[in-house]
Amino acid sequence: MGSLRELLLKCEKPSRYTGGEYGAPEPVWGAGKFNFCMCFPDLYEVGMSNLGIKIVAKSFEERGMCADFCFAPARDFGRGLKELGVPLYSLALKAPLKDFDMVGFSLQYELSYTNVLYMLDLAGIPLTREERRGRNYPLIVAGGPCTANPEPLADFFDIFFIGDGESVDAAVAELYVECGGATEEFFERAAELDGVYVPALSAPQYRADGTISGFCGPKVRRALADDLDGAVFPDKIAVPNCESVHDRAVLEVMRGCYRGCRFCQAGFLYRPVRKRSVATLTKQACSLIKATGYGEVSLNSLSTGDYGKLSELLKSLKGTLPPEITLALPSLRVDSFDGEFAQDSRKTSLTFAPEAGTQRLRDVINKDITEEEILRAAESAFNAGYSAVKLYFMIGLPTETDEDLQGICNICEKVRAIYSKAKRPKALRISVSAATFVPKPFTPFQWERQIDEDEVRHKQDYLIKHLPRGVKFSWSAYYPSLLEAVLARGDRSLGHVVRAAYKNGCTFDGWDNLFNEDGWRKAFYDCGIYAGKFVRERAESEILPWDFADMMIDKKFLLAERGRAYAGKVTGSCMNGCHACGMQKNCPAARGEI
Repeated sequence: MGSLRELLLKCEKPSRYTGGEYGAPEPVWGAGKFNFCMCFPDLYEVGMSNLGIKIVAKSFEERGMCADFCFAPARDFGRGLKELGVPLYSLALKAPLKDFDMVGFSLQYELSYTNVLYMLDLAGIPLTREERRGRNYPLIVAGGPCTANPEPLADFFDIFFIGDGESVDAAVAELYVECGGATEEFFERAAELDGVYVPALSAPQYRADGTISGFCGPKVRRALADDLDGAVFPDKIAVPNCESVHDRAVLEVMRGCYRGCRFCQAGFLYRPVRKRSVATLTKQACSLIKATGYGEVSLNSLSTGDYGKLSELLKSLKGTLPPEITLALPSLRVDSFDGEFAQDSRKTSLTFAPEAGTQRLRDVINKDITEEEILRAAESAFNAGYSAVKLYFMIGLPTETDEDLQGICNICEKVRAIYSKAKRPKALRISVSAATFVPKPFTPFQWERQIDEDEVRHKQDYLIKHLPRGVKFSWSAYYPSLLEAVLARGDRSLGHVVRAAYKNGCTFDGWDNLFNEDGWRKAFYDCGIYAGKFVRERAESEILPWDFADMMIDKKFLLAERGRAYAGKVTGSCMNGCHACGMQKNCPAARGEI
């Protein structure tokens, strides 16, 4: 351990690897006859801000099992572990990952895939399922939004959890104990559970042209947590040793979204909308503040402004929490921005997401907000004391033209004009971000193509040339956006590419300064795979790599929404009537319960 001590003394941010956080649970090795390690394939300060992994770990703790964490070590520490011959270890117990019964990964972002291999490699765990077969290695599992299409990683994992993982993952662990380990009986019984995908028992079958003709296994129905009030929630959490991405207490106000923006994968994956009660949220907030000492509580969801009792919740929290505690609503839509709430918030920058520059294109993507609402929200923010606004847009959306790009510039001009109407103490700062659209599975745009590099360059150059002077403009690089789309829409053949990219030195691909484009290009070339085939427009009759999964969203509904998009028709909020997306039997709103 002396050598490891020396490594800790010379690496960047050693507190990432020491454990001992204030308020951290104290797992007991062997508790419940099952040891689970929750891995996040990114840096400590990113993973420690993620609520999902804490919920999953809590689900194991509540069943009396051992649950610990591990995060992707920065490259300097990873190299040091390799040189020392020290396998990657868990945060609290310092136990080697390869000694756990189950090692689970949270897949939040496609560009984290090489980090999964990086962590397995550092742990001394063979990368593929076949290499581990019949040997005494942990069960390698994954959950998170990327498991909507896990096929590019199918060769590396034993099990994927699809849907609300906290409702099934610990049940699989109990089954593992009951069956005496990763036996054939275990996998067959696990595959019968909702939300459990065993890739070894289900494989795609291909036609001569490379398209999928079908799947050899049954459909996998997603797991669904019906009652959030009764669901697992970590009301006592660790305070990170170093500054994290979000240093605050986080409440999940509700799960799902009523709006149905056609580009938004999360809005479809997390249907139906389920809410926590004001009483539950108030109790959880008090527990979190008492346990952590945080000075801020964030009310998180896909669209917190749609929480029907938001005013009542804010009143309850303000009346219960100490007066110095700040409340944050990071997911407010433009049309639900509350100027009165803004008066109570810290006077920092506000972010609005119009997504598109014209009403025509906002109707296409079902972003049901008007320019008037955008400008009114900006004015409310300015009157509340804000002097910086960030506007988030996408480029490359279906049917987009230069006129829509000019609309982005026009909105910026109008926001500036509103700020100038009154004398204000600070100069206005406007930031515009334009990300390249990535068509994702289980959305009405899952059949669309992604625009090519020349089109991306044209759109970015147009905005650089035409945005008002003084507006800070940022955009996404072409190749990472292409890679995100390829991995989101790909099949099992991409497993060879992911492994080759890792061998070429690709890790931390989600970090602009660490992205290794040459390594990825070489991986595709060496594997003989053309990336462009995965971002082409798909025929509506084509069997897609993710069609093995039943996300409880009717494909006919998605196709109808695609048709409405091209007709420029808006589909209203679920709050105003059910649109029969396929969730009716499981949707509290459709049943008239919320």
